Amino acid sequence: QVQLVESGGGLVQPGGSLNLSCAASGFTFAWYKMSWYRQAPGKGRDLVADINSDGRTNYADSVKGRFTISRDNAKNRVFLQMNSLKPEDTGVYYCQREIGNYWGQGTQDTVSS
Repeated sequence: QVQLVESGGGLVQPGGSLNLSCAASGFTFAWYKMSWYRQAPGKGRDLVADINSDGRTNYADSVKGRFTISRDNAKNRVFLQMNSLKPEDTGVYYCQREIGNYWGQGTQDTVSS
């Protein structure tokens, strides 16, 4: 069955960096668009970035120039490198496979001094 497992979250000071990883299994990873979503406290899930099977990427305006999404099809992983973090980046970050609407369990990122 499809499984998505996020890792790499934590507590970081403003201006710092985090690198999230999502390990995928149960499907042919290279064929699918993958996405990262963020759920801030008390709010819904918003798209942060996505990457198509051909490597094309898309970013939310709020993270353009600071975050980079990438994928390693040989290792069945998608990554989110987050730089210049701001307190408003705080939230639970989820990995998603859009087709079939599969989600990971999420990883908490907190940006605070």
